[in-house]
Amino acid sequence: MAILPHSLLPGPDAQAHSDRLRATIDEAIREAGGWIDFARFMALALYAPGLGYYSAGAAKLGPAGDFVTAPELTPLFARTLARPVAQTLADLPPQERIVLELGAGSGRLACDLLEALARQGTLPARYRILEVSPDLRARQQEAVEALSGALRERVEWCERWPEPFCGALVANEVLDALPVHRVGWRGAAGWVEIGVALAQGRWVWHERPLGDPRLRARLPDPSGWPVPYDTEIGLAATDLMEAVGRSLRAGRAWFIDYGFPAREYFHPQRTGGTLMCHIRHHAHTDPFAFPGLQDITAHVDFTAVARAAAGAGLAVADYGTQAAWLIGAGITQELERISPDDARRYLPAAAAVQKLLSPAEMGELFKVLVLRPARGEASLPGVLAD
Repeated sequence: MAILPHSLLPGPDAQAHSDRLRATIDEAIREAGGWIDFARFMALALYAPGLGYYSAGAAKLGPAGDFVTAPELTPLFARTLARPVAQTLADLPPQERIVLELGAGSGRLACDLLEALARQGTLPARYRILEVSPDLRARQQEAVEALSGALRERVEWCERWPEPFCGALVANEVLDALPVHRVGWRGAAGWVEIGVALAQGRWVWHERPLGDPRLRARLPDPSGWPVPYDTEIGLAATDLMEAVGRSLRAGRAWFIDYGFPAREYFHPQRTGGTLMCHIRHHAHTDPFAFPGLQDITAHVDFTAVARAAAGAGLAVADYGTQAAWLIGAGITQELERISPDDARRYLPAAAAVQKLLSPAEMGELFKVLVLRPARGEASLPGVLAD
């Protein structure tokens, strides 16, 4: 069980909410015969209607929430992203310029991006948001209401995956929140799938022989690996690439998240996998703690995502660390627009940019994957090769 300071422990109402979600997951385990795979557990913990972490009403982002994302740190993130987005939109007829944001969080990125695109004279015809969380959608709508009418009227929320479109797709910290399967290498016993069962009314890890061919196809050669070795496979993330490939007819898609190429993701020293939970700015590795009240994430296998994208008719236009990508896209020029003499504005902005770029913070762990329609290319960049 994760340990929190007493002042941050859930209150009675939050605990009652968590208990209701726990009962829902217990029932799912019983209905499945006593065992569910971890992807099913994670999906319920995060997205069960009215109860999951992303489906209920607690604050999630920002200082009062559980974690802070790049758009929450500084508007310079969106202003920098707006530069290549504007270039992409400028190549399209005005009526075909669409921005689609997946999982728009608090709405901060959408608002800042629209304002930056307006300053560059490249507003999209529509800014569409695909959001599965009713709570976050309400927060986004509140944020958008503060925009000018000319910007506000361009925003719409999608109920389902959109039809084919041209323009820019933006997904900041979306892939890490998609459900993952857990698998383990047990040496002579081979690969197992690690799921969740009930024992004396408590959730416990329970292993079964790995049978799913889609999971097996994603596993590397474990020769020489330590035993036991646990890791995660994100089928939902690769499935998303198929949807992107079906929809994006012209333009670019930006996926910004923390993760590794396969050779680092499946490193022999990464014996416990990459699962991470966040509650009140405390990180820990127990997904069974605080159900419904904490985020559960896994790092992204960017090689698998890029390979799935290639199979869906997309090509890698760019891939690199967040630090390198932001510098190349012009974040330092955006910072220079703020006068150092204006300490009240400059110092917080400089500190936020430092956090985005620093190898010890978000600069190296976060990556930026940019995709475009393939036009026949199939190979992956060397940095993403297995």
